[in-house]
Amino acid sequence: MSTPPGPAPAPELFTWEFASDPYPAYAWLREHAPVHRTTLPSGVEAWLVTRYADARQALADQRLSKNPAHHDESPHAKGKTGIPGERKAELMTHLLNIDPPDHTRLRRLVSKAFTPRRVAEFAPRVQELTDRLIDSFAEKGSADLIHEFAFPLPIYAICDLLGVPPEDQDDFRDWAGMMIRHGGGPRGGVARSVKKMRGYLAELIHRKREESGEDLISGLIKASDHGEHLTENEAAAMAFIILFAGFETTVNLIGNGVYQLLRHPGQRERLQGSIAAGETGLLETGVEELLRFDGPVEMATWRYATRALTIGGQEIPAGDPVLVVLAAANRDPERFTGPDVLDLARRDNQHLGYGHGIHYCLGAPLARLEGQTALATLLTRLPDLRLAVDPDELRWRGGLIMRGLRTLPVEFTPSVPPQ
Repeated sequence: MSTPPGPAPAPELFTWEFASDPYPAYAWLREHAPVHRTTLPSGVEAWLVTRYADARQALADQRLSKNPAHHDESPHAKGKTGIPGERKAELMTHLLNIDPPDHTRLRRLVSKAFTPRRVAEFAPRVQELTDRLIDSFAEKGSADLIHEFAFPLPIYAICDLLGVPPEDQDDFRDWAGMMIRHGGGPRGGVARSVKKMRGYLAELIHRKREESGEDLISGLIKASDHGEHLTENEAAAMAFIILFAGFETTVNLIGNGVYQLLRHPGQRERLQGSIAAGETGLLETGVEELLRFDGPVEMATWRYATRALTIGGQEIPAGDPVLVVLAAANRDPERFTGPDVLDLARRDNQHLGYGHGIHYCLGAPLARLEGQTALATLLTRLPDLRLAVDPDELRWRGGLIMRGLRTLPVEFTPSVPPQ
């Protein structure tokens, strides 16, 4: 008699093969080790939470702190768990690194300057930026959609929103480009870019105090609650994290979204037909499905156990880092029917792409607006858009938190920009 096959061996994590398609490895973890302790590429040990129900619980569990001070490791190890350079640049006091009551106070103040009305009023500007960028390559018949479109669109949009003058926005683009290379640039380049951005923001905040406007930084300076104001360090840290968290997620939402539409021609044609008919419903559910299926944020940002607790039956010691794997939770068959199928019309779609609980992404409405505008305009203006290389030739950026392509070469029938 033959011996029945045993379980598949544990997958290797954080290789280039894993970066290209992490979903089979996450399926194995969900089934065999849903709360899994691993050594990260930085050498830090952390727990990965991969099932939807456990992920939702962990994201809302206040015993899991966002403050790196709760990491039970040496100061050197603590420095490996955030954004490179933010500690030295005094940019730590932002919403991704603090807990209530400070988090409650800062989020309430920032929300006053980051309202849905402000985002809605920004829609024409996002459309204008989108058209201008497509105009810049429409006549060529080819483009790298990451570098020529998905990357500059949110950078310029957030610069406009923050109130960065047009003549300074290319500097912001250069600093931001260095920050998302994740090891692809010169050693120490990320920290240097963060330091330059910190110096610039300090100067800009000082100017805005003298001559306030209607932009977000002016709003941050003016925001108050019961007489409380943001300090200059808090205002700089908040502007920094709005830029840092806001632009890379949108780069990846657009890049991953276009890539998956090109890999699923039936879904793409259905969406094009809906947009051509002037409908918005499929575009709205479609962006939510793209966020679930291959979202821009692979893992939620760092959390630290303030005391021993249990997640998914697994004991987590006090001081240990916990990473909630949103990409794994969003494909959990216990929560989603046909989780590995892209269905742009999916209705029951409470994905965790923008988190859950008090740390739910403040900029989600802006990212959705940019994603919907970008996809609708690309599919309308470049209707025969197609990949210019074999999918196996594409490379994904290294890094722990975000998931995005380095490049996305495409071809299409050249068109003359409308006059």
